[in-house]
Amino acid sequence: MNVKTELLSTLAGAGDQFISGAALAEKLGVSRNAVWKAVKSLEAEGFSITSVTSKGYKLNNDNNILSESLIAPYLNTKEIGRNMKVFDTVDSTNNICRELETEKAPHGTTVIADRQTAGKGRIGRQFVSPSGKGIYLSVLVRPNFDLSFAPMITAAAACAAAEAVETFCGGQVMIKWVNDLYMNGKKICGILTEASLGLEMRMLDCAVIGIGINVRKVGDSFDSDLKKTATSIEDETGLVINRNRLCAELLNKLEIYLGRIEDRSFLIRYREREMLTGNIITANVGTETIVGEALGIGDNANLIVRMPTGEIRELSSGEANLCRIKV
Repeated sequence: MNVKTELLSTLAGAGDQFISGAALAEKLGVSRNAVWKAVKSLEAEGFSITSVTSKGYKLNNDNNILSESLIAPYLNTKEIGRNMKVFDTVDSTNNICRELETEKAPHGTTVIADRQTAGKGRIGRQFVSPSGKGIYLSVLVRPNFDLSFAPMITAAAACAAAEAVETFCGGQVMIKWVNDLYMNGKKICGILTEASLGLEMRMLDCAVIGIGINVRKVGDSFDSDLKKTATSIEDETGLVINRNRLCAELLNKLEIYLGRIEDRSFLIRYREREMLTGNIITANVGTETIVGEALGIGDNANLIVRMPTGEIRELSSGEANLCRIKV
């Protein structure tokens, strides 16, 4: 770890407290002049640092650059996020994570990007991922549970993301089955899980959970059509959220909720947030478009729908897409 990286990590860990140049020099094993040069270099890269004579240095809360050094101090996980790679630009964090999986990357490996050029949505759609506006991350998980639990990974991740967002903004976050988060009727987050199955052993080999959250004001980053359906945390609440802190909290919550899949206890929280229940909905199931009343979420995180004939159907995330409230 070089001086700049160590300095950034140390300042992040200090929170709102100043650290003197002398204390930093001693901790890092360098001269005070080297500390000063490292501070100036970080400022040139865009980091916001306050320097006060006789008090020292403090990392400001308005930093909007994603950095492992600014995320790691707020992690309280055992595995998720402990092997982390942060990029300026990638095509897709899911793609990078899947590449790392082939290299035998460990459970919990996390890929985070400031910008995606080909962010993935469901059924081949693009997830618009402009620089400085959101958090786009993917987590590699190697669970030990039976294949039958695999469909619940996305639902558990949705609960984790909703709780993480609410930690910072206080506003209610709803879940549109199965993979979208909403505030005030507009989408702020999408989740895409890509799994590799071990059919012979009836086990899930691994899964890559991709999560994209719109954090800062979208401005002209979204076209007029997208703005009709999508928004950001700041646009809805007026709050400027620290993206690094949100990344850490998301990973913290994700580890908790992944641990609740086998006993299905997370479904209580999922059902509290799910927004289709009680509404007449339409869903594309294969080549068929169905209309029915959403009755609730089943024990496998399936959507239970009552058809006009009275027939009860359970839709799995694998078979249904474009599930929405009928207007």
